[in-house]
Amino acid sequence: MKMKKKSVSEWVKSGDPWVWLNAGAVAISVIMVVGLLLLIAVRGLGHFWPADVVESHYALPGEPEYNLVAERVESVEVPAAQLREAGIAIPDNHQLMQRTLMKTGNRDVYGSDFRWVIDEYLTETKRPEMMFTAERREWGNLYGYLKAVKEDGTIVSETADLEPTDSALATWNAFEKSIERAARIFDEIHVIEKKDIGKINYALERIRLEQRRLELEGKLTPAAEADLAAERSQYDEEYKGLQQSLIDLYAQINRDTFIVQVMDGTEHEMPVAKIVHAFRPNAMSVGQKMGFYFTKVWEFLSDEPREANTEGGVFPAIFGTVMMVLLMTVLVTPFGVVAAVYLREYAAQGWVTRTIRIAVNNLAGVPSIVYGVFGLGFFIYFLGSGIDQAFFPEALPSPTFGTGGLMWASITLALLTVPVVIVATEEGLSRIPRNVREGSLALGATKFETLWRVVLPMASPAIMTGVILAVARAAGEVAPLMLVGVVKLAPSLPLDGNYPYIHLDQKFMHLGFHIYDVGFQSPNVEAARPLVYATALLLVIVIALLNLSAVTIRNHLREKYKSLEM
Repeated sequence: MKMKKKSVSEWVKSGDPWVWLNAGAVAISVIMVVGLLLLIAVRGLGHFWPADVVESHYALPGEPEYNLVAERVESVEVPAAQLREAGIAIPDNHQLMQRTLMKTGNRDVYGSDFRWVIDEYLTETKRPEMMFTAERREWGNLYGYLKAVKEDGTIVSETADLEPTDSALATWNAFEKSIERAARIFDEIHVIEKKDIGKINYALERIRLEQRRLELEGKLTPAAEADLAAERSQYDEEYKGLQQSLIDLYAQINRDTFIVQVMDGTEHEMPVAKIVHAFRPNAMSVGQKMGFYFTKVWEFLSDEPREANTEGGVFPAIFGTVMMVLLMTVLVTPFGVVAAVYLREYAAQGWVTRTIRIAVNNLAGVPSIVYGVFGLGFFIYFLGSGIDQAFFPEALPSPTFGTGGLMWASITLALLTVPVVIVATEEGLSRIPRNVREGSLALGATKFETLWRVVLPMASPAIMTGVILAVARAAGEVAPLMLVGVVKLAPSLPLDGNYPYIHLDQKFMHLGFHIYDVGFQSPNVEAARPLVYATALLLVIVIALLNLSAVTIRNHLREKYKSLEM
């Protein structure tokens, strides 16, 4: 039997072209998303790999020759004419030249830790085993040869060799032990300064505010003042003891120094206490590099930022982002659900209700910066100032809630996302069959009991869908947060061991703002670029984890109440 061929018009009318067009569009979108994530991952995670350090002779025509010690960052091809316009004597027979960005480090010595070189003029390239990389707490990376290690100004180990001889390795071992010792002392100092002294400062500030409150109320009697003075004296004594401990620790940590020979041949003496890590990448095996790599990734996730956010970790930003999203979710869910329930179940379905629904839908399209301006004007300047006047007069003129903080940021984002929850909840309520409600009422349940025990459980998957959309939008917002509480660097977390433990008035860090700050406000663009990719990938992962948690809860609820829908 012969198959009849379809004409083009019949094929178009059948809808097959549109099916293939949609499938192609979805495939292209998936490829673009996956490609973007791979680009971010490679650029961001590659930053933590301990790259080899090369030593080369660089002889650019018309400029002095010198030895170059650096990491290779990236290579690009540029027109030779562009280099000639820059004053570089490139031969006329060259059309394209390969140029490489090299990370030379040693910013305190050279003033800059990156430079561009033309590959053709790099000669005698080698990878010395004794060349080391040191990650410092200030001034970025240090590259050079270790010459000597000192304790209290006395040399305990030194070498003149640039090759891995017994003398050079013994000096390196002494250097590693000094770094470990300094790291232990640094951790002790950090605990005293951030936790112990921080707790005392918090207690002293509480005493000061209590004294000021008694003054304003006219209740500062000599007995009360004596009690406060005695309590303050006790904390002062504790502070003096901790201060003496800090003096002793700083004396110990500043004991060790080392001498390094940098790429221009000069030698410099530096304190070991400024070193976070020191390693010889050219002498490391693949396994050793993998171990170091995962150590660096963990530090990125768990440490505090350094060097204007271009070094160190992003833990305060992760913590602030997650805590703000959780508070926002706790605030937006009940308000959004209650509003949707009223509009769908209780409000008369007239022109007023239709107007409210239109307003809610329009609110979902308002630019986020407008919510930020509203939060600044209403929540901070109006409500916050009123709260300070009513409940915290002793702290004035320093604001408590009359300035940006975690609470106002969470409420502002809750206001930003509440239309999404309302619309999703209403859609879920509208899909509940009418006979389910009527059956519940026929069995003697009140309207509220029907709503609470039957309707809302069946609509919970839709409610969770709204929450998922709200979390996805709120976690990535930056513009309103810049006005209502986020900062470049927060001195402490909004959750600590000091009463009341959760400090809703504190400013906080956020991954989205961290990306903006590092990418556009950093004084060292080349050093900050990899961290932009790494933080962006981390923000995507955090949002994905929050969404996956919400999706898991939604699926559980859907399975739990599936029988009610049948």
